[in-house]
Amino acid sequence: MQAEWIVGINPVEAVLGEGAMRVREVWIERDARNPRLAALTALARRQGIAVELRPRSALDRVASGARHQGIAAQCVAAAMHTEQTLPELLDAAGREALFLVLDGVTDPHNLGACVRSAAAAAATAVIVPRDRAVGLTPVARRAAAGGAERVPLLQVTNLSRTLATLKDAGVWLVALDSAIDGARALEQIDLTVPSALVLGAEGEGMRRLTREACDYRACIPMAGTMESLNVSVAAGIALFEALRQRRSGRPA
Repeated sequence: MQAEWIVGINPVEAVLGEGAMRVREVWIERDARNPRLAALTALARRQGIAVELRPRSALDRVASGARHQGIAAQCVAAAMHTEQTLPELLDAAGREALFLVLDGVTDPHNLGACVRSAAAAAATAVIVPRDRAVGLTPVARRAAAGGAERVPLLQVTNLSRTLATLKDAGVWLVALDSAIDGARALEQIDLTVPSALVLGAEGEGMRRLTREACDYRACIPMAGTMESLNVSVAAGIALFEALRQRRSGRPA
C-alpha cells in the first residue's frame, strides 16, 4: 500500500492518537532534546511502533519542505474521502451538520489553517474540488497541526453536484464573499440549522456557479480600511460564528 510521511509534533501526535494502526515507523531527530519528542517516542513504543533515531538531514528529506520539528511518521496513506462519503457524514451529523466548502484554494498553508479551524470547531467535514485546488500535502498537514486527522477532507470531482447533494439533504449553503453586493452580515444569518460555509480561492474568490448555488450571501463586517481577509482567517471567523450561535441557540 502507498505510504506517506506525516511530520511535525502536533500532526504526528494526532496520527498516533487517531490512526496508530496506519503508522509503520517513527523517526526522531538524533540528539533532539524536546521533551515532547521523548513523550511521543514512548507513546509510539507502547503501541508497538518502531522508533528510529535519524540525522536531521534524513528528516529534512522526507518532510519535503515542511517544518518537521524533529519528528516524522511513515504511515499507510489514509483513504481519500470523496463525494461517496457524503451520505454517511450527513446521516451521522444530522441537525449538527456543519461543512466548510473551499472553492479552489491552492495555497497549502491556507488549506491547512482552514482544516485546523474546522477541526477546532467540530465541523463535519471540509470539502474541496479535486481540480485546481491543493490537497493534503505535507505542508498542508503541518499547517493543520493535527486537524487533518480529526476532520475528513473530501475531494470531489464536481463541486456543483456536491452542493446540490447538500441542499437536497437540508443543508443551507452560505456564500461568504466580501465582494457580493447586498450580502448580509454573517451574524444575521441563522447558522444553528445544518449549514455549509462556502469560501472562494485566494484572490479570485469563488466561481460564479458556486456562488449561484448558495442560499445566502454573507460578509464579515470590518471596521478598518481593508476590503477582505485571508481565506483561512475568514473561514475561522465563520466557523466560530456558527459555533457561537449553536451554543447560544440563536443568531445575533
